[in-house]
Amino acid sequence: MEPLLLTIFQLLFVVLGLYVWVLIISAVLSWLIAFDVINTRNRFVYTLADIFYRLTEPVLRPIRNVLPNLGGIDISPIVVILLIYFIRSLMVNYGLIY
Repeated sequence: MEPLLLTIFQLLFVVLGLYVWVLIISAVLSWLIAFDVINTRNRFVYTLADIFYRLTEPVLRPIRNVLPNLGGIDISPIVVILLIYFIRSLMVNYGLIY
């Protein structure tokens, strides 16, 4: 495989792994805000929550539109994480990542 193409796939593999962590941190942060452990009146917390919301919402919104309403439970981050792991597994199995 071309070295440039291999480098692009390796970069994509790492970015997908980092995005999984962004999804996890966003979910934990939303739980902390929902249970009033931290509040958004603190400017730093508000900015952090806004950054994670802007990073995750474009990916999670289409998934939420497809999934049925489960009350207060949002499983869209789990679905996206499973999709990311599936894509990463395909990259490894097809030899795109060494």
